[in-house]
Amino acid sequence: MGGKIAPSMMCADFLHLEKDIREFEKLNIEYLHIDIMDGSFVPNYTLGTDYVRNLKEVTNIPLDIHLMIERPEDKLDWFCFGENDYVSFHIESTNHAHRVISGIKNRGAKAMLALNPATPLCVLEDVICDLDAVLIMTVNPGFAGQKLVPQTIEKIKRLRKMYPDVEIEVDGNVSFENAIIMRNAGADIFVAGSSSIFAQPKNIDFNAKKLRDCIKAPL
Repeated sequence: MGGKIAPSMMCADFLHLEKDIREFEKLNIEYLHIDIMDGSFVPNYTLGTDYVRNLKEVTNIPLDIHLMIERPEDKLDWFCFGENDYVSFHIESTNHAHRVISGIKNRGAKAMLALNPATPLCVLEDVICDLDAVLIMTVNPGFAGQKLVPQTIEKIKRLRKMYPDVEIEVDGNVSFENAIIMRNAGADIFVAGSSSIFAQPKNIDFNAKKLRDCIKAPL
């Protein structure tokens, strides 16, 4: 069984957004990855509450909402999400991780913890039983187009060995070449941005099919 694709919507063409979404639907794309940045937890501002709500209104593709914001436990109600959606947050952003997880799951969504490149796997110890997945950041969050942090590949391998049944998402420089390496390391969900599905010259159909080939079952 192959991996799943979650196009990074911060890399999408906002002037032709619906066209891209309809193409994703035809290609059976599994998730739409939405980066929410508050300019405090990470040094950038990106997609917001209205954007999430509008996507929910125009497509049935489940959302994969990545909260890079301070105190997510106080802000979950700002966002439109529910059954089949994923919501991830960072352990450094809150003193109440279980409260965030409960808030996500009480809405019927799946809870995911996001780990920055320098965040150790040991932070999972007391929450892993309540999580549906783990997001391994393979770049430092904030901006698209960064280069892969090499040691994150070993981190994916270690996570897969520690928790064989957990679903692993990867985000950051998921190029066609890196996607193969990440898949072989144990990744399941691939956040695809400017180095793969939105790579130039833009051809979503070609790029998505090429990425599918890269994330088939591990070698």
